[in-house]
Amino acid sequence: MSDTTKILTIQDISCFGQCSITVALPIVSAFGIETAILPSAVLSTHTSGFTDFTVRDLTDDLPEIRKHWEKEEISFDAIYTGFIASIEQLDYIKEIIDSRLKDDGVVFVDPAMADHGEFYNGFNQEFADKMGELCKHGDYILPNTTEACFILHKPWKEEFSRDEMLEMANELAEFTKRYVILKGDTNEKGKLGMIVLDKQESTCDVVYNDRIDYISHGTGDVFASSFVGSTMIGKTPSQAAKIAGEFTKRAIEKTVGDENHKYGVKFEQVILDLKELIE
Repeated sequence: MSDTTKILTIQDISCFGQCSITVALPIVSAFGIETAILPSAVLSTHTSGFTDFTVRDLTDDLPEIRKHWEKEEISFDAIYTGFIASIEQLDYIKEIIDSRLKDDGVVFVDPAMADHGEFYNGFNQEFADKMGELCKHGDYILPNTTEACFILHKPWKEEFSRDEMLEMANELAEFTKRYVILKGDTNEKGKLGMIVLDKQESTCDVVYNDRIDYISHGTGDVFASSFVGSTMIGKTPSQAAKIAGEFTKRAIEKTVGDENHKYGVKFEQVILDLKELIE
């Protein structure tokens, strides 16, 4: 086997719509990292703004894929999870982490299940509790405030004070091996921030980027994927959060004003900017 860095990303494929693997594969690959995929489901489109979309749940395929990889001795330097299609898959993913992650490998968990105070279609508190268990296998977890509140059984609100954000990040430290990247700090005017907590070093940083008042499906996947890529090439978590936030902002800027583009952000048009951002 090659000694090239290999990442496995586990999330759904939306055949149309810029999210999940459709975002993760090109962005992580743009960092020069070999990226393998394990689809949790295949959808005709993503679930936001579309109706009558088709869904094929691939839960039963996950253990068979793991067994084949074991036979072929395929392993990964990192595993990055996103949208998971069923609660049963969470246990299968733990088995894949235990079996296919190299001894010095790292795990990134983006608990993609909720936003703006509500669960995505098909998810509930039972799923959030199970997702919290998966987060404990992660070296990095990347929740937004809604996902954090569901994991912690806290009420969500539109705005959290800085102290509340820091308190939430500290509570989330119980759900990660080391790092919490909590998205959604709005305490600096015109800025959007991330709390970056390292529980091993007992440090906490706040990283800001310019805020654009535009809501779109898939921005969390753009952020998480560019964070993963930045981290894997040696950036610190705070540096990676800054790069990911700026890259996501640029993708949003390219999309604002296009009324026909409601299914994601135009990250492809700024993907070459990553070279500038990581220098």
